[in-house]
Order: sequence, then structure tokens, then C-alpha cells
Amino acid sequence: MVSPSPLDPTRSPAAFYGAELRRLREKAGLSQQELADLVFISGTYVSQLEKATRRPQEDLSRQLDAALEGDGHLERLHSLVRATRRRQFADYFVEAAEHELQAKTILEYAPLVVPGLLQTQAYAKATILAANPLLGEEKLEEHLMGRLERQALIVAPTRLLFWVVLDEAVLRRVVGSRKIMAEQLRYIAELIAQRQVIVQVVEFDAGAHALLGGMISLMAFDDAPPLAYMESVNVGHLVDETALVEKCRLAYDFVRAAALSQEESLVRIMKAVEEHEDASHSQ
Repeated sequence: MVSPSPLDPTRSPAAFYGAELRRLREKAGLSQQELADLVFISGTYVSQLEKATRRPQEDLSRQLDAALEGDGHLERLHSLVRATRRRQFADYFVEAAEHELQAKTILEYAPLVVPGLLQTQAYAKATILAANPLLGEEKLEEHLMGRLERQALIVAPTRLLFWVVLDEAVLRRVVGSRKIMAEQLRYIAELIAQRQVIVQVVEFDAGAHALLGGMISLMAFDDAPPLAYMESVNVGHLVDETALVEKCRLAYDFVRAAALSQEESLVRIMKAVEEHEDASHSQ
């Protein structure tokens, strides 16, 4: 099974925060549950913070510092995580990325490119550079780390339910190279096989459908109203109006009904892998 690389604490502020939280907790001789009881959260929440699958909040960081006698260390690290996250993402996506961390379910329709939560590093690099061809190495690394951190959501033990419908164009468009495409689609196929995500493909032959207008992501939460996020070139916006979110959800359901089943989609994805591999070998 191909999976995202573990987050490097020396490169990821979120992972460094988690490592420092674990260090302070162990120094205090506390289990995750014992620390959780002191700050009135769950042991699972502490585990998620330590593994960087959930982002720290300012108030909680202050409480953790008090419980662990951290002398403001975690609160300062929280500020670093927040500042870095704003550098990792376009301004219009920062708020959506924060909501994504809290989501219980994400339903996404991808018309042109593989969703960020499923991208391999090589594919992500190709998409980032396509939009920003003069991007420096440091900034490129920040963007790549941001996407890698997001992917922890779908491989964590308490991962969210991620259901995505890919347009056939996503399978066919060559991003980076044929080799990169084959690796990317094989990675998605492995995630499907391991039951980490649900993926359907809507073929060109399905004709017109309710989401021809573009990408959409629908987020549902345990204790908050659902949201819809839509994005186009250099523009993205969140929708929280209940009636409109419901219309978006209905449109998504229509597209999902028009798509291939997951089993048929897996076959179609593997066919695309073979096509890209054959084309790569013949070049």
C-alpha cells in the first residue's frame, strides 16, 4: 500500500507541535487520557494533536501549557503553525482548509484535477508549478507540505469519510508526465482497495450532469451546520446558507447516481493506469 510519508517534525510545524506536546506530556508522566481529563477533551483528541491529524487551537494550547507547565511553549508553537498554514495555502483556501480539519464527511466532485487529499507528491508538484511556474524552492516546499499534512486526514485511525467523484478528464489529462499519471492513479486505486476512500468515475458518455459548472466540496460536521466550498481560478468561497448547501448536495447526488459504481470505477482507473504506462514506454 502506497501512503503519504510520515510528517517530518523538522519540516512541519504541526508535526513539531505534536512532538513537543508528546514530549511535555511524557515528561509530566501523563497518559493521553490523563492529560485529556485535565483540559476537558478526549484522549483521542490528544492523540490526533500528537500525530498532527488535527490542528491545535489557541485556547487549548494555553490550557495544555498550564497543565504541562509549558511556560507558553505550546501557545507560541500554535502561532507558528497558524502562520505557516497561511503561507502554505492561497488566501481564499485557508478558511476552507481549517473547516476540512473538523469535517466528519467530505463529498467532492473533481472535474479537472485529482483532489489535493489524494495527490501524490509528484502530481502535486506538477499542479503547483503549472499555476506558479516561477515559484521558488522554499515556497514550493511549503505548498507541498501543506498538501501532505492535509492527507493525514484520510489515513488517520479516526479518519473522515471522503467520497469523491472524478470526471473522466481527471484520468486522461496528463499532469507532469505519463509516468506521474500512472503512479497517481495507481495510488488512488490502492486507497480504494484498502477502503480508505470511496471513488467513483463519471465518464464522458454520461453526458451533461448537474455539476458541469466546476469543482465542489461538501463538508458535514458532528456539531455544526454543513458547508459547501467551490473554487475556480484564483477564487474560492464557502457557502453556509442551508438552502443553497442542500441544493449543492442534491446536485452532487445526481452526479453520483450518473457515475460508475466504485467497482466499475476501479476497473476504469486501472485501465487508465495501463494506458498511461503503455504511452510512457512507447515514448
